[in-house]
Amino acid sequence: MLELAIIYLAAAIIVVPLAKRLGLGSVLGYLFAGMLIGPYALGMVGDQTDVMHFAEFGVVMMLFLVGLELQPSILWRLRKSILGLGGLQVVLTSIVFFAIGYLVFEMKWQTSLAIALMLSLSSTAIVLQTLTEKGWIKQEAGQNAFSVLLFQDIAVIPILALLPLLAFLPAQESQEHSASIIAHLPVLEQVGISIAAIVFIILAGRYISAPIFRYIAETRLREMFTVFALFLVIAIALLMQKVGLSPALGTFLAGVVLAESEFRHELEVDIEPFKGLLLGLFFVTVGASIDFELLSQAFVTVVLFVVLLILVKVAVLYVLAFLFKMNKSNQLLFALALAQGGEFAFVLLGLTSSLQILSVEQTKLTTLVVAVSMLFTPVILMVYEKIINKKQTGPAFDDKEEIETSKSVIIAGYGRFGQMIGRLLKAQGYQVTILDHSASQIDLLRKFGHKVFYGDAARKDLLDAAGANEAKLLVIAIDDSEKSLEIVEFAQRHYPNLKLVVRAVNRGHAYKLINMKVDAFNRETFDSAITLAVDSLKLLGNSTEDAERAGEVFRKHDLESLYQLSDMSEDDENYGIAVRQRTEELSYVLSQDKEAEAKKAKTQ
Repeated sequence: MLELAIIYLAAAIIVVPLAKRLGLGSVLGYLFAGMLIGPYALGMVGDQTDVMHFAEFGVVMMLFLVGLELQPSILWRLRKSILGLGGLQVVLTSIVFFAIGYLVFEMKWQTSLAIALMLSLSSTAIVLQTLTEKGWIKQEAGQNAFSVLLFQDIAVIPILALLPLLAFLPAQESQEHSASIIAHLPVLEQVGISIAAIVFIILAGRYISAPIFRYIAETRLREMFTVFALFLVIAIALLMQKVGLSPALGTFLAGVVLAESEFRHELEVDIEPFKGLLLGLFFVTVGASIDFELLSQAFVTVVLFVVLLILVKVAVLYVLAFLFKMNKSNQLLFALALAQGGEFAFVLLGLTSSLQILSVEQTKLTTLVVAVSMLFTPVILMVYEKIINKKQTGPAFDDKEEIETSKSVIIAGYGRFGQMIGRLLKAQGYQVTILDHSASQIDLLRKFGHKVFYGDAARKDLLDAAGANEAKLLVIAIDDSEKSLEIVEFAQRHYPNLKLVVRAVNRGHAYKLINMKVDAFNRETFDSAITLAVDSLKLLGNSTEDAERAGEVFRKHDLESLYQLSDMSEDDENYGIAVRQRTEELSYVLSQDKEAEAKKAKTQ
């Protein structure tokens, strides 16, 4: 067992960083690592079936983390794309593949339907991982792709229930292959128990988990929090599996319920490393499962089936993207992202094989087609990124001749925050060159007479054209903290004399800006929140002078705390203690100030 662990880890350590450096992405790196050590290449590891079942738990953890990012209100907002777009994708894709299998390849209708349902599913693991890595998950295409994937995960439940009805084995034999402990019950009882399990997860997440988390947090044993987080995910997955539902769906629902919990961030931090490791292992097992012997024997057949699979899914998805009025620049990305088979197909293939719905040869061929299609997904998206996306969006920036060179101020990001700064600086007579990376935002601003230029402010050629070598100030007003830090690091390296003024998205972002020693920054909601707090004090009966003085004391103390805590922001335990101490100090400082003013008033 330890030897296998060493082989998997060594392959990942060698191949994944190399793939990343070549611009292929980590997913493709893991797949190549698996292909290298698999039983059909170097033969360093054997059959991957058991390992894959274990590694699939990475998908379960990933959906738990996705759920933590989605508050119920966001999920409700996505309901149309989940049910409408996702439902139509599964139904239409299944119909097309069923027709091809039954009419073209003359398969039995049971076999055609089973294969069609499997091929309608896409890879949650590869798609979400790749879209997140490339920063596309928050785009319209990324959000709609996630909605479709979520519906597909839900659709696995009725598909699992349907497959035994297609079996060429007697019904009682097919039940033996089910992991569900309620498979022998009448359908209505199974439905009732399944609904009860889902309700239990929701109620437990809302009312039971919080007191347990607080109890564990009070022990100050960091590892116990990690243990309970893992216990929670595994227990939910096991419960869902025992009632015949998708473990991934159960953990996703639990994540959504816990999205508004005060312990959300701790859960993310604790689960993320395990998710990353298991997902990596899953991709390795997919790569290792590619049967090169069968591939060489039926190369043309496999390639044709993979191309057919991708073309059919792209066509269906592209039509749906058009019908749902998705932005034109996002339609192709949405279609290409979901144009592969999925990991749940391997689960379904195991069941269809045991029920004799597919022959051994059909099972092997379908497994190979799905695995190869998954392998090509990162490649297709890389081609999209390097070639097609550039043609759709145009050059990385406007022509250099069109960009006004500024000797005073360059503003990167001209949304509501950047516009406030720009208006004031322009009113004071400063020449301002404005850059923005949102084509739609630029079109809107230009309609109102603003001169805004398109481009990524982390590009040297763009900043050179904008006059960064002569300008005095670069204002970074974008709302993406990671991109903001990237621009700061880039500007400090290439333009050491350029002063940097940065919009801080949140307190964590502010800590990093302090450590990077930018010239000035401010949190986007800080001043407005204090102003509103001062107004609140006035409405509560405090005098204008007392309210404004309290606001100023708070402002000064919070800024001092920000600088003091920036060095320990990564140390969770000490940081938490320091925050509590500073909060207590604030109460003391405000009370002391109030007493001092009262004494002062008496002496006058």
